[in-house]
Amino acid sequence: MERAGCPPGAVVEPRGGVRVLQDEELGPGGGRGGPTQLRPQSIQLQLRPGEEQSFQVRFRRAPGHPVDLYYLMDLSYSMRDDLENVRKLGSDLLAALRNVTSSVRIGFGSFVDKTVLPYVSTVPSKLRNPCPERQEPCDPPVAFRHVLSLTADAGEFAERVSRQRISGNLDAPEGGFDAIMQVAVCQERIGWRPVTRLLVFASDDTFHTAGDGKLGGIVVPSDTRCHLDASGVYAKSHLYDYPSVGHLAQVLSAANIQPIFAVTGPTVPVYQELSRLIPKSVVGELREDSSNVVQLIADAYNSLSSTVELQHSPLPPGISLSYESHCGGPPGPPRPHGGFCTGVRVNQEVTFTVRVRAGVCLGTPQRVALRALGFAEELSLELGTLCGCSCTHHPSQDPLCHGGTLLCGVCRCPGGRRGRRCECEGAAEAAGGCWPPNSTGGPPCSGRGQCVCGACECPPGLSGTLCQCDSGGCERHGGLPCGGPQRGECVCGTCRCHEGFGGSGCGCPLGRGPCLRGGQECSGHGSCVCGSCLCQPGYVGPFCARCPSCRTPCQRLRDCADCSAFGLGPLRGNCSRACAHVTTRVLWDPRAGWGMCGGVLAAPAPPAQPCPSPPGGTEGTAGLVAGLVAGTVALGLLVLGLYRVATEVYDRREFRRFQQERQHARWNENNPLFRSATTTTVNPSYRPG
Repeated sequence: MERAGCPPGAVVEPRGGVRVLQDEELGPGGGRGGPTQLRPQSIQLQLRPGEEQSFQVRFRRAPGHPVDLYYLMDLSYSMRDDLENVRKLGSDLLAALRNVTSSVRIGFGSFVDKTVLPYVSTVPSKLRNPCPERQEPCDPPVAFRHVLSLTADAGEFAERVSRQRISGNLDAPEGGFDAIMQVAVCQERIGWRPVTRLLVFASDDTFHTAGDGKLGGIVVPSDTRCHLDASGVYAKSHLYDYPSVGHLAQVLSAANIQPIFAVTGPTVPVYQELSRLIPKSVVGELREDSSNVVQLIADAYNSLSSTVELQHSPLPPGISLSYESHCGGPPGPPRPHGGFCTGVRVNQEVTFTVRVRAGVCLGTPQRVALRALGFAEELSLELGTLCGCSCTHHPSQDPLCHGGTLLCGVCRCPGGRRGRRCECEGAAEAAGGCWPPNSTGGPPCSGRGQCVCGACECPPGLSGTLCQCDSGGCERHGGLPCGGPQRGECVCGTCRCHEGFGGSGCGCPLGRGPCLRGGQECSGHGSCVCGSCLCQPGYVGPFCARCPSCRTPCQRLRDCADCSAFGLGPLRGNCSRACAHVTTRVLWDPRAGWGMCGGVLAAPAPPAQPCPSPPGGTEGTAGLVAGLVAGTVALGLLVLGLYRVATEVYDRREFRRFQQERQHARWNENNPLFRSATTTTVNPSYRPG
């Protein structure tokens, strides 16, 4: 490293490191006015690209951590019996939570749905009183009404809730997502403290989500802003669509709010699916009258507080984190999105190993926050990268640079020399062979390599004076370029085959040995191509020895026999020319020997099985055919004649029977089904001309 330009004694290899800036002890005192559960609180990391750094984060669950709980209730008409129990809820709920912590505050809000069609009836009388019975007092529907900010006064909670009345809407799903969004973003109006934040969502039905606003002509997405008016009502619900599940999860996580979905039995599966998408949320089954809500909230709080989930804020591009959780047993597998421990008891300590890797250089230091979900404390992580040389001394001459100077590991060449180590003369590079002859411009070395000292240095896989040859562009045989080194080699995109092999991919053996059998090439019925027999038409087999389609002598000479002896067949009219090489002789004795084809002996041919001759010769055959044709025609005419006679007889018989029935008719030839009109109307103004 002394050649990198740093003075002797001060040379170090650049390495990243971890520096802890703030590390307060875990315990109830803490320097922030509350218990310290997360340690350390601030870390500075220096990373080299590709190098991994790690550190440990410790968490200890402290007893008596303060709690803020906001009760958000569905006041649609189906929840009218639940409201009576919620009015008695304040003191019981505070008492239950004070068993685990001394600092508890409670607030209240309600929701129904957006006040436009088709969610609620916009008839003025229905807007004033949406209940089915007019005599029953009901409040007008609202998307969300903030009733009581967080307070430790159970009496005030009971008094404010006792004033609430039931409301109503038209469709089954409710506008709970609008209400949750306002509770999360209106932190000052709600009164949230930097403590454990719980949101109890009580309902007996499902929810509207993003896109449902189009039913009411609402297309503007939720803007993540607080829109409560002076009376605490979300007055702009008719302007903004419902939030999506992902949007809601992001806002709740940023606000560090843990939802408790207290819902009735039929809707529990729906909210369980929703809970899987919202971090640090639980679902509890609410009785039809909400009588078990206190126990449900206490159980949900215990479940949430015993789960420790360490997560990070959005990461800068090129930075990755992974977590290894140590929860008291064997460490879990590394997770890219956060550490996770369940069943953590009070005063139990768990540890997470966090590994950080940088893939790129960061321009400026970046900040990332690590936080245990549901708790206000966080670890501030300052990230920086080491991508430069810290040597600042004057440049010095070094033999490595061929007369040039070395500054921070980089050679600076004198005039007339070039190259990474000043090894090239400038004139040599200018007049070098890095361009084609008579080239007028363009990148050197075909744009594929580097021009060094007037010659091209090609990357692996390329060759040639200008890196113009691609060694992987040759034709392959058997999956290898040019069939592999035993058959040939690839030279500038073309196969150069070794002796004994040919073809564009060197896949063709040139020897004829594999085609010889008994000293004869391909049995005399083919030629040897690439070490295999290419057979003539009709011949098959590795040596072209078989001919399943070849005809017998009788079959080959059959057409000539027909045209010469009888003037028949496809060669009729051209027999003298087509069969000039064939001599035929009519034989009447079928025992005359081989070559008998219908009584005709053709020119000498290899012996073959005799073809059976028709009895009686050709004259008998012609007469038999003529007789069959004449008989068929006569039979057809006879059948037609008999059919015509039978039809005529039947028609005459039917006509005679019709004549007889007319003579015996009793209705004077009038249709017995006809009925004349029974009423006749005369136009009084009609005057015949």
